[in-house]
Amino acid sequence: MQAFFIILGALIVLILALFVFSMLLSSSVKVERVLLIPAPPERIFPFVNVIKNWELWSPWKEIDPNVKITYGEKDSGAGAGYTWDSKDRKIGRGSVVITASKENQSISTETDFMNMGVAKGYFRFEPAPGGTLVTWGSVTDMGQHPVRKLVGLMLDKWIGKDFEKGLSNLSRLATKR
Repeated sequence: MQAFFIILGALIVLILALFVFSMLLSSSVKVERVLLIPAPPERIFPFVNVIKNWELWSPWKEIDPNVKITYGEKDSGAGAGYTWDSKDRKIGRGSVVITASKENQSISTETDFMNMGVAKGYFRFEPAPGGTLVTWGSVTDMGQHPVRKLVGLMLDKWIGKDFEKGLSNLSRLATKR
């Protein structure tokens, strides 16, 4: 019986320590990846600004090729967007909309992951020696819930790989002759 109380006490201390640790964490989580793509910004920009082109490079489309995508009325720039619905729980359902677009410079997005929250995304296209530095980033507010804040610690690992894959796909498309 004494071992049970020792284990129970250790479990309570661990839970309290995780709770206190989570209170010290920022509620805002940023994930960002950068890739030098050997092409000018005007070659890369349309792959992101034209919303239907996302199917060509999106890392998530590869996970579930049967995902149902419904496009909005606008094709490109601010206001263009789509919703998706997948039976694959890694993809789930949600929507994305371009909220701002500066030709060959930057694109801002808002992605609603339904019950998972909303993320503010961005793409930057900066001319550089040898091509264009393309940055894909996302900032998510995890709120004040301790478990969500702890999950936020893993977002870079989970989403970062997807961003790397998407940027690699963009590079392949932009440099295709």
